[in-house]
Amino acid sequence: MTLITTAAASSSDNLNDKKALNPKLSAYIETVKANFSKIPLDRIEELDKIAAFIQKQVNASQPVQLTYICTHNSRRSHFGQIWAAVAGAYYNIPNVKTYSGGTEATAFNERAVAACERAGFEITKTSEGKNPVYHVSYGADTEPVKAFSKKYDEASNPQSDFCAIMTCSQADEACPVVKGSTARVAVPYDDPKAFDGTPQETVKYDERCKQIATETLYVFSKVKI
Repeated sequence: MTLITTAAASSSDNLNDKKALNPKLSAYIETVKANFSKIPLDRIEELDKIAAFIQKQVNASQPVQLTYICTHNSRRSHFGQIWAAVAGAYYNIPNVKTYSGGTEATAFNERAVAACERAGFEITKTSEGKNPVYHVSYGADTEPVKAFSKKYDEASNPQSDFCAIMTCSQADEACPVVKGSTARVAVPYDDPKAFDGTPQETVKYDERCKQIATETLYVFSKVKI
């Protein structure tokens, strides 16, 4: 059985080691960390595989490349990419590079964008059109995440030595093998799209954002530097 800890004794959890994050986002992260013990054990088993990949790269002084994949690269995979960037900065893990992609390209959904803003991200739309580019900022001394929809194998994403993280069941089934990946882990999440246009829309998007934040921060809390 896997024991869940908050890595309280880890030097990477020292406040002095962390990059300066947006104050609202920092407060959000503290509430998220309190939920680590609520993650189901079957998901812990899969999440620990991602942590093991990160640890291996850190030990070898190699880039930590993580590509989050779902069908449309519009909601869950963007949540994953963005929160992984934050978690790397929060736990001071070196050389973390996060990406996302889909089995097809659509757009970073505006409802998911709004959920990220409510969590404390500062987001700027830098282009228009059907698939706009957003810069997602999480701290004054951090590089913003460039978020837009694309296929997972697009040239701007890593072509080798990365961990493919499957965030939806449909993409998991459609891509049993992700070319170039060193590791492939399936941690599917329910799609908040099912609640678009309903009274529960905001609640469900916030719920999914927080779940992915919780599990991603848990992953990085397990890495020792």
